Amino acid sequence: MPTHQDQLPREIIERYLAAYNAFDVPAMVALLHPDVHFENVSGDQVTATAEGRDEFTRLAEQARLVFASRRQTLLAYREDAARVEIEVAFEGELAADLAPQLPAGFTIRLRGRSRFTFRDGLIASLVDQS
Repeated sequence: MPTHQDQLPREIIERYLAAYNAFDVPAMVALLHPDVHFENVSGDQVTATAEGRDEFTRLAEQARLVFASRRQTLLAYREDAARVEIEVAFEGELAADLAPQLPAGFTIRLRGRSRFTFRDGLIASLVDQS
């Protein structure tokens, strides 16, 4: 059975996206380095951060409650020696009211990008930007 270190970054990212789309937090976390750094950036504002697997798990579990369904679709992939950057289309149906203009059942659609770095065959940092 191959280890994470045997997998290419693209394979790891595709597995991560599949787990994200399926709300499978344990499968997402299994692909993360124990000291993972995560940031979500909307516009120019950092809206969420997590340091380490435990914080990431708590954040991901909270996010599961926000959406009835969600999907990230890979649109573009760029890799260099230091990192990987992907572009994604995101679509998510809200499970709860977030604001008067964002009621439960509302579908959010946007494009974004994510930057990944890797260490020991695992995702060491992930910055999502929309």
